[in-house]
Amino acid sequence: MGLLLDSFWRAAAYCLRPRVVALSVLPLLLMVALALGLGYFYWDAAVQGMRAMLDASTLLASVWSWLQGWGLGDVTAVMAPLMVVLAVAPVLVVVSLLAVAVLMTPALVALVAERRFPDLERKKGGSFIASVVWSVGSTLLALVALVVSVPLWLVPPLVLILPPLIWGWLTYRVMVFDALADHASKEERQEIFRRHRSSLLGIGIVTGYLGAAPSIVWASGVVFAAAFFILIPLAIWIYTLVFAFSSLWFTHYGLAALQRLRAESAGLAPVSASAGVVDAARPSAAAVAPALPAAPAAASLPAPSSPSNENSAP
Repeated sequence: MGLLLDSFWRAAAYCLRPRVVALSVLPLLLMVALALGLGYFYWDAAVQGMRAMLDASTLLASVWSWLQGWGLGDVTAVMAPLMVVLAVAPVLVVVSLLAVAVLMTPALVALVAERRFPDLERKKGGSFIASVVWSVGSTLLALVALVVSVPLWLVPPLVLILPPLIWGWLTYRVMVFDALADHASKEERQEIFRRHRSSLLGIGIVTGYLGAAPSIVWASGVVFAAAFFILIPLAIWIYTLVFAFSSLWFTHYGLAALQRLRAESAGLAPVSASAGVVDAARPSAAAVAPALPAAPAAASLPAPSSPSNENSAP
């Protein structure tokens, strides 16, 4: 519990560092750049195509006519751009966050290692290919678990438990692997997973619930339409901060656990090695005893003659 709380407050403090704040703004810049580029080349065609789809829908025709009867004018001219933005925004968000995830995690791990663990040996136990395979495999397992658990979401308490539990499991597997990829060997990483599984899963669940904060901003239905272009960047920035905090929490915990594991191994290794040397250099008493020559029996020794006997001899 001490390691869990220590890594928590350290991660929260690191979120206030200028480098971390700058990394959290990076997805906003990427989103703006992508939006401007796509809008410059494809905005008019996308809006015209969306308006044609809305006008061709027989299901929505009655809705448009009913709204026009209330004096709202040409509703499709207003809805078409909004629908285009709603369709493109998730794609921009995913692309931006994926790019930041690839760039942010190594930078945060390097920041923590540089400031807190400068002497920790880098054993390079996880390559980039291994990280990709591990992440893809864990993601596929999490998606399967989500699909299988969808019917259970109809039970009100489970919908608040199962998704964060699954995403927490995925988060801790992916982020701990990335946090230990440079410093830990494969055996050390497996040992940390085995010893700290419950604590790491708890961190993943907490950060999974924190990751729901942007969804609350997105679902602000009353002000969503009026403040769309403000809420979407705000939601992305919050999600990026949550991602940064999660990565820092796992990194502080993982590297501290690795440092303790190595200190423990270094403390035990000399004792066992010296014991082995002593045992190898000094054979057992049972092996020594037969090799020693047997002492002559006391009865076979001649009795020494006394001086009086020597004088009395003829």
